[in-house]
Amino acid sequence: MSNTETSASGAGRDAYRLIGGAGEAARAAGLVNAEWYKCPVPRATMKALMQRGDARAMRDTLIWYAAIVASGVLAWFAWHAHSLWAIPAFFLYGTLYCSPADSRWHECGHGTAFKTRWMNTVVYQLASFQVFRRPTVTRWTHARHHTDTLVVGRDPEIAAPRPTDWAALLLNVFAIKHVAGEVPKIVACAFGRIGAEERTYVPASEWPKVVREARLTLLVYAMVIGACIALRSPLPLLYIGLPSLYGAWLYLYFGLTQHAGLPENVLDHRKNCRTVMMNPVFRFLYWNMNYHVEHHMFPMVPFHALPRLHEVVKPDMPPSYSSTIAAYAEILPALVRQTRDPSHHVKRPVPGAEWNAFKQPETV
Repeated sequence: MSNTETSASGAGRDAYRLIGGAGEAARAAGLVNAEWYKCPVPRATMKALMQRGDARAMRDTLIWYAAIVASGVLAWFAWHAHSLWAIPAFFLYGTLYCSPADSRWHECGHGTAFKTRWMNTVVYQLASFQVFRRPTVTRWTHARHHTDTLVVGRDPEIAAPRPTDWAALLLNVFAIKHVAGEVPKIVACAFGRIGAEERTYVPASEWPKVVREARLTLLVYAMVIGACIALRSPLPLLYIGLPSLYGAWLYLYFGLTQHAGLPENVLDHRKNCRTVMMNPVFRFLYWNMNYHVEHHMFPMVPFHALPRLHEVVKPDMPPSYSSTIAAYAEILPALVRQTRDPSHHVKRPVPGAEWNAFKQPETV
């Protein structure tokens, strides 16, 4: 096994800890802050692809929040009519409230969704709240995820550690494990206590912001719970709070297609990421994050330009998956096998040396 395909899976899930895990072994193997393979793209093409704007993201954001409001109104009428239609109405509301917030959190965290900085900031903060994430902390976890993608002991965003933890995956269909883990951390941060792992990737200059955000989050939830008590109704929590649980299923469904079952500790995103073709509705909800190899290779390309980037680099990429169903036909057997054989992973076919040796004078 080469120094770029080392594995820590034999050590079990303890290897994934950011303190006391396999991080130092990864550093010794040259996997930390390493240079990743990139497809050659002409500079002029890349410059055009990286152009940002406000119009597309503003349109999509207005449509998204309009859909949330419309489904919320529908749920309101069904609730007050004492109709069983309130169940699917709230399920739709929660799904729209929470799951697309994951991709909005993601894109605005990169600062590429909008050209105007404050717009990225506002949507990022709102989406973080909706998906029950701490904004500043997860901005830094995601930065680490991009720097050390699927490097064991370094990447805090590995969604399917080995051996496969089926209980955790099932609980996270409704974000139960995620939220149960976040609540004590938010409370601790509100009292000024930053976790030991978080101190390894969040700069000290950002800690006061982490504390302020935690206190504001607790204040909002205290107000929502207070409204429930005053109204003697769970309705406020059904609109704010609980949707982060019951609406999380779709972002898990999308999210596992990104990396689950693929090799750890490799320095080629073509091997540890998937690009999955999706229908227009899914692509809108997911904001084109289905082009995940392309995004990891060139993370500063805005979401709306990823389909064009896909066409540019396609000759140097493994075949895309035709659908999420096709992706899961590979993912689920891989996760089953990793339950008993943590060293197993899916091997993606990458183009041969005849393409990889190709370089244009003006490429990035």
